[in-house]
Amino acid sequence: MTSHADTKIDCSRVYVKKSSFSNEETGDFDGAFAAVPIKAGELVEKGLMRRLPDGFDGNTCPYIFTWSTERPNKTWGMGSGCAPYYNTCKEGTANTKMVRYYDEDRFEIFAVEDIAADEELLHTYVSLKWRTCFSDLNDIVHAADEK
Repeated sequence: MTSHADTKIDCSRVYVKKSSFSNEETGDFDGAFAAVPIKAGELVEKGLMRRLPDGFDGNTCPYIFTWSTERPNKTWGMGSGCAPYYNTCKEGTANTKMVRYYDEDRFEIFAVEDIAADEELLHTYVSLKWRTCFSDLNDIVHAADEK
């Protein structure tokens, strides 16, 4: 399947299924996976961000994105395509990187290393260390640092 040249959303290189990180302790949850091999530097996915209403508290909802560089953050967004299904990992270990165009309410996700077909796609959440809804996840991701 190829995308139309004018599309603002393209996640044709990605699919969603049960995450490889799901287990008895965490329960089942989904993850984003590469549908095809993707070379380092290539675009994995692009999409749009819908800003949520003023007053929305993203600290209580892990399914939305931090959508500004302001701290404390007050701007939150809902991402299109498969982007909401990319799980996180410790900084410096992700196989993708999200580039955020805040003024255009769009994003692009690029491979930071070669990614094999069917490999789970990960990026480090920009708010992993400070959002209250990620406190348990942050502990899990950084547990090896404490040993």
